[in-house]
Amino acid sequence: MEQRQGQDTKLISKFEDLSTPETVTNHTQNTHEQASSKNLFVVMTANQWIDEAKNRPIPKMLFSEFWFEGEICILFADTNLGKSILAVQIGDSISTGEQIKGFKLEALGQSVLYFDFELSDKQFQNRYSIDYVDEYKFSPNFKRVEINPEADIPAKKSFEDYLNDELENEIIRTNTKILIIDNLTYLRNETEQAKNALPLMKHLKALKKKYDLSILVLAHTPKRDLSKPITRNDLAGSKMLINFCDSVFTIGESSSNKNIRYLKQIKARNTEILYDSENVIVCHIEKPINFLKFILVDLGTELDHLKQLTKEDKEKTKIAVLELTDKGVSNVEIGKKLGIHESTVRKYKKQNISLSDY
Repeated sequence: MEQRQGQDTKLISKFEDLSTPETVTNHTQNTHEQASSKNLFVVMTANQWIDEAKNRPIPKMLFSEFWFEGEICILFADTNLGKSILAVQIGDSISTGEQIKGFKLEALGQSVLYFDFELSDKQFQNRYSIDYVDEYKFSPNFKRVEINPEADIPAKKSFEDYLNDELENEIIRTNTKILIIDNLTYLRNETEQAKNALPLMKHLKALKKKYDLSILVLAHTPKRDLSKPITRNDLAGSKMLINFCDSVFTIGESSSNKNIRYLKQIKARNTEILYDSENVIVCHIEKPINFLKFILVDLGTELDHLKQLTKEDKEKTKIAVLELTDKGVSNVEIGKKLGIHESTVRKYKKQNISLSDY
């Protein structure tokens, strides 16, 4: 009997502890923490989720409306269009806390980890110097990382797993919240295939959530039809990659002037898309002194920069499609070789054009 009374007293005491708003709140938080650590799902009312979100800061712009704090953002473009140039410029801006002229930066200056899997140190020096002298002085906050060719990879680990582990170790060691990865293919091979893209994006999302990161990832686009607007379908492995990231933007090349580039938003979550086909940001690449960079020129339409195909161009493409088809090349491969969409390949085939017509 005494044991039962003792249990009742504890039970009453427990409910008395929940008699004030403060203790109810604490109890809810404890319950939430337990659920987060033990269960797959965390279930709360919509109002509770909003109340929790109130405790987190509003995301600030890192590069205008293209990239916000707390986002995984993908910047994609064809080779030699300046992805790395713009990425270093963005990283330099964040590290100093000074905005790029014409673009917005709301965050304070802070540490940036730039994983450079593209350039050698000598190539990097050349870009940010005058003939290898009078180098640009980066902020100490800007930390460049490259692969150590003499590193010992554990026998039981793949290179990709080892790379991902070391990436996380650098995040912990430097306590850095801003990551720029140049480029995607070094983290996972064959990102064009969904089965390989999905684990990659899950890994980056897990790191983002675990360490409260903002991640900019550079990616490439396969050969594309320069007469068509850039879309999400032009990103290699587009479906999985775009589904698992927060924002995406691209660099396009002007067909009228090879020195002109334009920036276009493809996906956004923290803002409406401002820079679409009707309102692209037009830039050119210059090296005024010792820093290769994008310089904003104007706003314009994407149509102004697309290649205008002549009837002769189209006929040549049709002939090429038939020639490759005769060699047994698949529709997908034909599209990649000719820089046209697979649906265009199918359309030309359905027209039943024979080479003798030409």
